[in-house]
Amino acid sequence: MQRNFILTVLFSTLFLNASSFSATTPEVSQTAPPFSLSTPDGKTLSLSQVTQKGTVVLVVLRGYPGYQCPFCVKQVHDFIEHANKLSTAKAEVILVYPGPPGDLDRHAKEALAKQNPLPPNIHLVIDPDYTFTNLYGLRWDAPNETAYPSTFIVDRKGIILFRKTSKGHGDRISAEDVFAELQRTGTVNK
Repeated sequence: MQRNFILTVLFSTLFLNASSFSATTPEVSQTAPPFSLSTPDGKTLSLSQVTQKGTVVLVVLRGYPGYQCPFCVKQVHDFIEHANKLSTAKAEVILVYPGPPGDLDRHAKEALAKQNPLPPNIHLVIDPDYTFTNLYGLRWDAPNETAYPSTFIVDRKGIILFRKTSKGHGDRISAEDVFAELQRTGTVNK
C-alpha cells in the first residue's frame, strides 16, 4: 500500500513537472525541428519535402484566435506580392496558420480568399492542435492568442539561418527584409 502511494506521488510529480516544460524556440545555426502539417485542403506538407526545392521561409502567423488577425493578413499579402522575387531567390514560403481545431481549415481559406490561388512557391498549412507551435516553442497561451508571430529562414540542409520572433502583434518582418536576409546569408540562387 505504501509502495503504491509512493509510486502515485512520484508519477504525479513527474507528470506535473513534465507538463510545465515547453519546447524552446530553435536558434540560428540549429537544425529546424522536422514537421509535417496539412494544407486546408487536406494535403500533407513536410519541412523536408519543401527544403528539397530550396531555402524555406517559415512564417508563423497568429492564425485564428477568434478573428482574422489584420497584421497576419497584411504580412501574407506582402509575401504574395513578392512571390516572384522570392522565387528567383529559390525560396519557398510556408505559412503556418495555428488555431483551435474547429473550422480552422475554413478560417485559413477565408484569410486567403482574396489571394487565391497562391503562387506555386507559397504554401499554407494549418496547425489545429498546436503541434508545430508547441514544437517550436511559439505558443502564445493568453486569451485570444495562438502563437507568437515568427519568421525563420531554413537552408536546404535544415539549418536555421535567420529567426525573428515577435512578442506583440505588429512587429513583423517584410518580404523585402527576408530577401535582404537571403542575400546576406548567401542563399540566393543556391
